[in-house]
Amino acid sequence: MAEHRVIEQVLNVLEKMADRAEADGTLDKQDARDAVSFFRVFADQCHHGKEEAQLFPAMEAKGFPRQGGPTGVMIAEHEFGRAAVRAMAEAIEQGAAKAFARNACGYIELLRQHIQKEDHCLFAMADQAFTPADQEKLLVAFEAVERDHMGAGTHEKFLRLANDLADRYGVAHTEANSLAPHCCCGQH
Repeated sequence: MAEHRVIEQVLNVLEKMADRAEADGTLDKQDARDAVSFFRVFADQCHHGKEEAQLFPAMEAKGFPRQGGPTGVMIAEHEFGRAAVRAMAEAIEQGAAKAFARNACGYIELLRQHIQKEDHCLFAMADQAFTPADQEKLLVAFEAVERDHMGAGTHEKFLRLANDLADRYGVAHTEANSLAPHCCCGQH
């Protein structure tokens, strides 16, 4: 959930970017590219990657169905999010500020609802289904995903990016941002 707080911080930045793009048709392309990069790497490859590679299969092994079940819904939402991020990236390259804003707003709404579902439903189900030993095994697996697929220093790089973007757009840093290294990329 600490990763969610960092993601929400950058969603707040994205909302300000979208508001500006919608209001006056301007878009700082580099900042927008940085936000897209954050969502592709930190939110999708790191966070969603751990869920899809480790958490969801573990839940399914405990009897949660993928078809018509909670993990299937989450995976579908991950795919919708990926499509929105691709559309934002295309809009940046085309200089289409209004299209960027439209896709950003859809992504923001999707991800905020998605995070609420995970924080208040999915993770609670997992907590009830997993023993402490199961949870420790998952944490080790999460660390392996980050170490083997993300690489050393990636987490810190994206925390800095989240804070840099927040500073440029007047968005408060989330308290969880300072705590996130304990939950991501094998940092303890």
